[in-house]
This record gives sequence, structure tokens and C-alpha cells, in this order.
Amino acid sequence: MKSRRRIVLASVIVLVAIITAVFGAKSYIEAGLVKLAETSIPDVDLSKIEDGVYKGSHKVFPVEAEVRVTIENHKIVGVELVKHFNGQGAAAEVIPDRVTESQSLEVDIVSGATYSSNVILKAIENALQSANK
Repeated sequence: MKSRRRIVLASVIVLVAIITAVFGAKSYIEAGLVKLAETSIPDVDLSKIEDGVYKGSHKVFPVEAEVRVTIENHKIVGVELVKHFNGQGAAAEVIPDRVTESQSLEVDIVSGATYSSNVILKAIENALQSANK
């Protein structure tokens, strides 16, 4: 009978540990995504950026993006989305084209893909800011 109690007690402890871990992970992810949704993405002055290819990345678990931005004559001539890990945010993969077309980071995000849109925009911003260093 004692061994049965030990097994039940051990099972309860393991179950409580799993539940605690799940809620902790969920809180961590939600906090990151809320912060991401509230993130502002300032436009970058392209007149100060020399010709070249600039790499940038941004990650807020579980979304991650890596880009290569090509600048010629102070214009964005291309944004390559090198890597994009997303949940259901694949629709945001139009953001690089929107940035290239508008020559600005001030583009509309994709409805239903807010987090991925913001991560991609932050990656582009980081690439352009690295050009100024």
C-alpha cells in the first residue's frame, strides 16, 4: 500500500510541475508578443545610407525573421526575407515588397499576421540601422 501512495504522490508532483511549466511558458510567450504588438518602428533616413547589402534580424519567441536589404542610390532596391519562422504569420511575407515599394518602414501590417509583420519590420529596421554604424 505504501508504494502505491508513493506512486500517486510522485504522479501528482509531476503533474503539478508540468502544469506550472506550461503556464510559465505561456506567460513568457504572451508577454513577448504583447511587447512586440506595442513596439514602434521608426522610419529610417535613406539619404544617410550608403550603397550596399545589409543584414538584419529580430526575434520574439516564437517568431523570428532575418533579412538582407539592398540599397542603391539611397533607395531600397530589394528586401530578401532570408528566414522567417512564424506560427500562422506566413501572410506577413509581403512586408518586404511593401517596404521596397513605399521606400519606407511605415507600411500597413498584415491583418492576422501582426506579430510576424512587426518582427519582419524590426529586422529590416535593424538592417538599415546597421548601415549607419
